[in-house]
Amino acid sequence: MNQTVVQSWEKGVYEASLDRESNTVVVFVKGLNLRPHKVSDPTHFRCHFGFKNLNKDGSFLITTRAVSVAQEVVRCLLPQGVRNNTDRAKGVGVTVSHLSGNFRHPVRTILPSVARIDGKGKKKRGKYELCVCTMVWNQGSALREWVMYHAWLGVERWFIYDNNSDDDIEEVIQDLDSQGFNVTRQVWPWIKTQEAGFSHCALKARDECKWVGFFDVDEFFYFPNEFHHQLGQGGGLPGENSLRSVVANYSSSRSIAEIRTACHSFGPSGLRSHPKQGVTVGYTCRLQSPERHKSIVRPDLLHVSLLNVVHHFQLREGFRYVNMPEGSAVINHYKYQVWDTFKAKFFRRVATYVVDWQEDQNKGSKDRAPGLGTEAIEPPNWHLRFCEVWDTGLKDFLLSYFADPVTGLLPWDRSLL
Repeated sequence: MNQTVVQSWEKGVYEASLDRESNTVVVFVKGLNLRPHKVSDPTHFRCHFGFKNLNKDGSFLITTRAVSVAQEVVRCLLPQGVRNNTDRAKGVGVTVSHLSGNFRHPVRTILPSVARIDGKGKKKRGKYELCVCTMVWNQGSALREWVMYHAWLGVERWFIYDNNSDDDIEEVIQDLDSQGFNVTRQVWPWIKTQEAGFSHCALKARDECKWVGFFDVDEFFYFPNEFHHQLGQGGGLPGENSLRSVVANYSSSRSIAEIRTACHSFGPSGLRSHPKQGVTVGYTCRLQSPERHKSIVRPDLLHVSLLNVVHHFQLREGFRYVNMPEGSAVINHYKYQVWDTFKAKFFRRVATYVVDWQEDQNKGSKDRAPGLGTEAIEPPNWHLRFCEVWDTGLKDFLLSYFADPVTGLLPWDRSLL
């Protein structure tokens, strides 16, 4: 598929993943118009499996019932004939139907589909303690800083969902992977399907990872207390592997399945052009109060529906989340960057239930920058906005411990030489 061709449907089945543990298939569907952020009644839904053209009458061989439905994700039982040998399901075409109409005149509608079951997902012997999943569009230039920094914090595996990028992201990911950062790119061309993409990633990562963080490439974990300790014995840097240590402390918990961390939103900090040494050094002024949070979850303890609202997932019954104290950990969210970078957000938003900024709706949404209209026109004094507290903690730490003593370059700068 030519990745520059954007696939945008009102209705259609676009992906399907095998879940070997439960003998089910997880199907990703656009256009069901289900309630956001809620689990729906699965009794009106069916999955249909076949080897022929899925859009022609009489081509479906087997039908099974849905066991869970939420937003754009439908989970169905596998056909009886492949449950004992799930490898046989790989490549099988699948679609979804739903019942509408009324009691006297029910109508079952079968959706068009290009989905075939992905047979990957066999367990690896040992799991990584901490992985990260994100979805990007044309953010290749931001990946080196984000990956290298979080690798130092203990992240061992990255799943990058590429939502129709046409920059150099593929080359950047290949370069990072060649340097040993264990980064893979998942082509995800479907428009406004971030929640479904994260459900897909949670299922994919379950067989490889104990914990998976879901946060963006402009969000950086910061540990104020750990980072300001003196250098440890043996030459170790203060704060090294801090994030992995946090999740490892909860790995044996019988009740905690999600760790939430508050986000501080940084502004342009007086800059008019992108900071040469990266966002962690360039942006140093933020809003005083935190906005929202991001989560790290146990993928094996998520609700069967894989329901999420981007910032967090619904958990299995009996499990709960814990909030990280702000004094221990926060996320520096470099949200309001210089205008040339920030204006890209007007192109489209990736989340399913977030209105694109060019549409004259929900202007008061927290997703939008306050005061912006529907056109990518730079507001007056943009470079001075969203600045209430000067916060140079992460910048000072990186320049003290990571900058080359001769050139002043940071690791992500040196990687480009």
